[in-house]
Amino acid sequence: MSLPQKPERVFDRVREWEGLARFAASSNDDVRLGIVSGRRRQGKTYLLDALAEQTGAFFFAATESTERETLERFGRAVAAFGGGGRYAFHDWEEALERLFAVVGNRLVVIDEFPYLVKASPALPSQLQRALDPRGSARSAGSRVLLCGSAMSVMGGLLAGTAPLRGRASLELVVKPLGYRQAARFWEIDDPRLAVLVHSIVGGTPAYRREFVGGDAPSSLADFDSWVLRTVLNPQVPLFREARYLLAEETEIRDVALYHAVLGAIATGNATRGGIAAAIGRPSTDIGHPLSVLEDSQLIVRDADAFTKGKPLYRISEPLIVFYEAIMRRQWTLLERGYEEVAWTGAQSTFLAKVVGPNFESICRDWALTAGPAVFGEPVGHVASASINDANARAQIEVDVVVLAAEEPGQPRRVLSLGEVKWDRVMGVGHINRLERARELLAGKGYDVRSTLLACYSGAGFSSELTSMGGVLLVDLETLYAE
Repeated sequence: MSLPQKPERVFDRVREWEGLARFAASSNDDVRLGIVSGRRRQGKTYLLDALAEQTGAFFFAATESTERETLERFGRAVAAFGGGGRYAFHDWEEALERLFAVVGNRLVVIDEFPYLVKASPALPSQLQRALDPRGSARSAGSRVLLCGSAMSVMGGLLAGTAPLRGRASLELVVKPLGYRQAARFWEIDDPRLAVLVHSIVGGTPAYRREFVGGDAPSSLADFDSWVLRTVLNPQVPLFREARYLLAEETEIRDVALYHAVLGAIATGNATRGGIAAAIGRPSTDIGHPLSVLEDSQLIVRDADAFTKGKPLYRISEPLIVFYEAIMRRQWTLLERGYEEVAWTGAQSTFLAKVVGPNFESICRDWALTAGPAVFGEPVGHVASASINDANARAQIEVDVVVLAAEEPGQPRRVLSLGEVKWDRVMGVGHINRLERARELLAGKGYDVRSTLLACYSGAGFSSELTSMGGVLLVDLETLYAE
């Protein structure tokens, strides 16, 4: 089977392209439907457009409009693909039948499928009939890729009793670029600068291409100027992007409540009770907003490594963290053009609430992929944890907990306990705290006999710590080494 080649203009996305290429080139009669989803601005359309170009596929990008308007546009697109003429479809059943007759055994790509479903709720059922053994798609030998950014809608296409459940051969989620890939995409060689930029724009490709017109900080000294001329500049699209990300989610009605929830999380309230207290609502009132934000993949629920039933919420999109922690609180100044005043007054908050937590996430990502070369065996799970020290009447926060895979009937093995500091030189005191955490875990029945203690720092390590031996020291260069 010869697979279509990924064009050079498509950055990275090797695994995603391989999955799409195998689907497009498959000769298996059972491979008929693929679902591609992911948050907005991740390059899904760019990727699928390149695939359509390489395979000669039919590509239709839906827009938010009425069923009649959409059918008119769809008819023109099908006619143009077939070589000319005009099709005037009365309903989707007729449109799909003609589409597959025209396309034949080639690929069909429908982008922003949720817009079509919103205007025509019966469309998934009609598509199901077309994909059935005696349907028009199966008869023609067509394969269909449905793509969309409304995560709640895309997730529901294959859930429960949904018409298309059990029919998809491909479920691809296009995620943001990893932190290393993001640095290469922004052409940043300095790891310190890479962390700072990632703390604002994350790994979303569109933020460099469309939203700032390719403007990237040229050096660490240029970072503050870059922030002022891009994300804090009311004339640049990135300025309002975080607000639009929330407004575009179809399930969100009370935008102010959702911003309040996100703001609470962005300023360090990670538990459900903490979020509720921060916004002055009963915890029962925020269950639905948390579920919607999680379904939309705007927040992630992490479990404490050692305490079951204690979920910790974090925002998955760095730009939203930056907006909620920095921009929303300075909005009046920013809209009036006083971005330099606002940015100067937000430096400490930026480091503590934006860069610090993002750097911790980067360190956990590194630990997850470090593997046996660092931890002696494959990693089973990486998370953060709070360990209660009853004698000291205190909680020991462990930023990076690396666990081995679970073994039935055996104590869970802790491969590593690590602490993270972005702007502080780390010393022996940090290791002493981790040693105490290791002792407490041993008392709780965890296997800590080979637990490696680790310090992750963006500012370096004391000479005493570097001469200790037997500890893992991870600096910026290590994190960004390919």
